[in-house]
Amino acid sequence: MRKSIFLKIFSGYLLVIIILSGLILALSFTTIRNYYIDTTEKHLKDLGIVLKVQITPLLYEKKFQELDTFIKKLGKEIHTRITIVAPDGVVLSDSEENPKSMDNHRTRTEIAQALEGNIGRFLRVSETLKEQMLYIALPVEKDKKILGVLRLSLFLKDINTVISHTRNKILQISLLIITISLLIALIFSRSLSKPIKELSAAAKRIANEDFSARVLLKNNDELKELADNFNSMAVRMKTLFDELSRQKEELNSVISSLQEGFLVLDRDEKILLSNYSFKKIIQNNIVEEKFYWETFREPKFDELIKKIRGTKSNFTEEISLNNRVFLCSATFLGTKEEIAVVFHDITDIKNLEKIKTDFVSNISHELRTPLAAIKGFAETLDDKMHSTENKHYLDIIRRNTDRLINIINDLLFLSELEEKSTKLERVEVDLKIIVENITKIFEQRLKEKSLFLNLDVDSNLPPVKADPFKLEQMFINLIDNAVKYTENGGINISLKSKGDKVEITIEDTGIGIPEDHLPRIFERFYVVDKSRSKKLGGTGLGLSIVKHVVLLHNGNINVESSLGKWTKFVIMLPANPF
Repeated sequence: MRKSIFLKIFSGYLLVIIILSGLILALSFTTIRNYYIDTTEKHLKDLGIVLKVQITPLLYEKKFQELDTFIKKLGKEIHTRITIVAPDGVVLSDSEENPKSMDNHRTRTEIAQALEGNIGRFLRVSETLKEQMLYIALPVEKDKKILGVLRLSLFLKDINTVISHTRNKILQISLLIITISLLIALIFSRSLSKPIKELSAAAKRIANEDFSARVLLKNNDELKELADNFNSMAVRMKTLFDELSRQKEELNSVISSLQEGFLVLDRDEKILLSNYSFKKIIQNNIVEEKFYWETFREPKFDELIKKIRGTKSNFTEEISLNNRVFLCSATFLGTKEEIAVVFHDITDIKNLEKIKTDFVSNISHELRTPLAAIKGFAETLDDKMHSTENKHYLDIIRRNTDRLINIINDLLFLSELEEKSTKLERVEVDLKIIVENITKIFEQRLKEKSLFLNLDVDSNLPPVKADPFKLEQMFINLIDNAVKYTENGGINISLKSKGDKVEITIEDTGIGIPEDHLPRIFERFYVVDKSRSKKLGGTGLGLSIVKHVVLLHNGNINVESSLGKWTKFVIMLPANPF
């Protein structure tokens, strides 16, 4: 049940008034009661001091009968119970009872305090009269010797009667104050809730797109300031709403005019928005408010949407629709869990890539035979050549022929990796065994250059599901580069388990790579130092092959380097990427 702002404000005031009134009354009653008791105690002490003067001679002379008569008469006159107790606790006189029938009072708290020379005070139920009483005991002394104890007491019921009368008066006054306070709270709550109701009604009109709503208040307070701000907000909202409507129209115009297909899916995979280019791609003009699979069917697009829903991330995928190839850039919109997809037509680009790939593959195949013949004839001539100068030229021919053959072999391997139809021979691979086998290939070269090679492997390193031959090519290229470009120090290789991934790190202490070259080192034929690369026999394709192998295994590769100090390649491979 919804409570109005008036009830909430009034209820708050009512609660505060009740709590404060209760606390004030409770504290007042306690304070008044303590005050009366303290006043009575002082009265009894003063009375006792006066009585001590009269009873001291009787005690000193041991006129106990005369003392008892005097005490009984005085007790009736002053309406106070008076008791005289000997130092040994025996009651000598009492204004209410026969002292001979009373118990020994030596252990009574107030008596014990008085016998120690102090003024005794205690509040308890009288064993004789069975009513709560306040006891004040004073030592009666002569020549610094205690002759006895004078005890005076009053019934608390007399004090309680006075307190009760006072309490009734306070309650009456409190009820009057509470009533007046509630009336004031009622008036104040109404004055506070009325402008709030007006603001609420105006806000409701604004919500219904009635931006003419205004709130005019007369009081010059915070609510007036709030109303003025609300009116300014309404004007601003009208301006923003008009601007938003204009921008929406412009956005619709832009989306409609896009050459790329554009599609927005809601959380249920229904099409919220699309443009003419998308409808042209799927050859269907009626798509809004339909599930996307009702308008076109493509398994790779289904997988893309499922992947985005599962990871809530952005992905790019190539798909084919109606004999055209499109690069689908899909973005997850987190606020409403919608997905926006842009279809870029890359059919012509893919055809050019295929022509280029076919050309590289065909020309490489065609060059292998004549290069093999040149190498064979050069080796034959070398066996029959006796001239040192001619042998030098044959060595140059043979060395460059080997370099060309290596380039062609790398190009063919790279073309194979780039083929979409390339299939990995997936088996469970122990990376430690692969790296140990490959490092044996470089033992002689490491020894010749006096370089160390350290291998650090996690004890719990999981196997990866991968193509062992392609992983070998990856490691060979990376370690070969590290050995080539390192003159002092050595190479550190680590294999670490990182959750559901395996981290491969290959770090050398070589010449390093300039920072401006790092973004391009994975490009084909890109060489940082061309003269050094030719001298060492590099093809410029090794790192490109490495990157393609990593991507085929759904991994990623990063490189860091400090010029003249070190280079580090970090590869992350899923333990099971398929």
